[in-house]
Amino acid sequence: MTAQVLDRTLSSFRIGDPNGAYPIFDATGSTIAPGRWNTPGSPVIYSSEHYSTAVLEKLVHGSGRLPPNQHYVQVTIPRGLTYEVLLGAAVPGWDTMPAVVSKRFGEDWCLQKRSAILFVPSVVARLDNNILINPAHPEFSSIAVSLHQPVYWDKRLFGA
Repeated sequence: MTAQVLDRTLSSFRIGDPNGAYPIFDATGSTIAPGRWNTPGSPVIYSSEHYSTAVLEKLVHGSGRLPPNQHYVQVTIPRGLTYEVLLGAAVPGWDTMPAVVSKRFGEDWCLQKRSAILFVPSVVARLDNNILINPAHPEFSSIAVSLHQPVYWDKRLFGA
């Protein structure tokens, strides 16, 4: 895959606890509890292309209980930043568990600093993308993050 350059400004969303051990827009958690696309040695920031996908991702990784004190941030990814788009078919087995194939791909992308962001398919919302952000990439400092805002959960999502 070859990095391309964004021709427009994009947004993505991330949900977390602003009073938690780590800031919402931080890669530390991905080194402690790596996700589908990284290993402890390849810290990334996971975000979602849509707010609704960020909510679904939070729900699928949660314990089935209403998460306390969750807030979201909107991430602004400026025009001119480098990116790659991963189509699931390009990496057979990306959606299987254990996530060996996807972790290897994401780790290579991160450590090689091939682009600032990587679009990857969401397992929980197959037509939507998650956006991985590489905090070690030289372009990372041009990415902006909003102030956090509360997430208002619909209790029906939790059987209430």
